[in-house]
Amino acid sequence: MNQNKNVVALDLPIPEIKDMPEDTQKYFQICQEKLGMIPNVLTAYSQNLKQLEGFTRLYNELMLGEGELSKLEREMVAVVVSSENKCYYCLVAHGAAVRVLSGDSELGEHMVMNYRSARLDTRQRAMLDFASHLTRSPATVTEEHIQALRDAGLSDRAIWDLSNLIGFYNMSNRVAIASDMQPNPEYHSQTR
Repeated sequence: MNQNKNVVALDLPIPEIKDMPEDTQKYFQICQEKLGMIPNVLTAYSQNLKQLEGFTRLYNELMLGEGELSKLEREMVAVVVSSENKCYYCLVAHGAAVRVLSGDSELGEHMVMNYRSARLDTRQRAMLDFASHLTRSPATVTEEHIQALRDAGLSDRAIWDLSNLIGFYNMSNRVAIASDMQPNPEYHSQTR
């Protein structure tokens, strides 16, 4: 079975799960149990185990690690960055996560289409405005933009975490776009 089919357009040497190291097999098994699937991004990265390890460690720290940003806020940032970049994979995957975490299917659609039309609190609006701006025009970010985040209640540590999250999704969007990475079909029906 060619696991590469329908994952990315590139011809990558994606191994069969049974041929992966035991710890990778266990990680994929946990994904299957928790999510009901192995996200295609992980399948794509499995062709280079060092990259897979680096990607998953950074993802897990940024998305699940300790910090002031809620899981929903982190997913909202992922969607806004991906919307600016027009990254189909991440819009589908993280849009689904926003729907699941918020219990609000409309919020997920707002994030994908135009977060500015969503009902957001001051903190969320400031974070997402910053995510959009840093993605589109990084060289124009000034102390004024940082102060707006502080005024919305974010600490400097939260701003650091937010900036790392924005950078991570800009990187992963570019990899997904360049490889024509396809989202797992399961994402499309979550909370609809």
